[in-house]
Amino acid sequence: MTQELLDKREERIRRMFGEIAPWYDFLNHFLSLNIDKRWRRKTTRRVPVKEGPLLDLCTGTGDLALTYRNSTVKPVHIVGTDLCAEMLVRAQVKAAKNRANIDFIEADSQHLPFPDNTFEVTTVSFGLRNITDPHQGLAEMVRVTKPGGKVAVLEFSKPRNRLLGGIYSFYFRRILPKIGQWLSKSRDNAYSYLPASVLQFPDGKDLVAWMEKAGLKSVTFEPLTFGVATLYIGQK
Repeated sequence: MTQELLDKREERIRRMFGEIAPWYDFLNHFLSLNIDKRWRRKTTRRVPVKEGPLLDLCTGTGDLALTYRNSTVKPVHIVGTDLCAEMLVRAQVKAAKNRANIDFIEADSQHLPFPDNTFEVTTVSFGLRNITDPHQGLAEMVRVTKPGGKVAVLEFSKPRNRLLGGIYSFYFRRILPKIGQWLSKSRDNAYSYLPASVLQFPDGKDLVAWMEKAGLKSVTFEPLTFGVATLYIGQK
């Protein structure tokens, strides 16, 4: 059952996120108590974009791309890519409502349709673990980033504090999946996939090692909200 639940083949990921697209924003903010918005703002402060362009992989409904658009002093070219067309439709609607000029493109993060050394900053938030081959996803992020540019990965992680970790694990495994499934009616059990995918994905120094192997230098990581999420930053 676990192996089936963690099936990350492209077609399954595309279908699963397409199904939950109507509920995606509401559930993200509701289940995280809106803390996810703070994490994205922190990312824009820690990894600012000056001249651009900026690429946001696995952009989903465009939250990080829009946060960057709202945080830049002067307009820069921002591109968001995602495997799921249904997510991108909602990203485009949100961008239009915010009068934000962002290019949203349907693309596989393992095979990005951009030349080498294109982007000043390349980001991914809560999406690296959903890529079929995350090593290839990281390699592509590095490939399309300019020399001297930054790669930022914002991802869920596992709190190290024993008490908090126990509370978090209970909520993540028992409460969140039931609420998410009840509202989204996902046939692919998307909100059971979420905690399962987080618990089996590397975090902390282990993910730093992955990023260094992909060719990044001076990789740092900063736990957020007691380690519920972590921001990783590396330089090409």
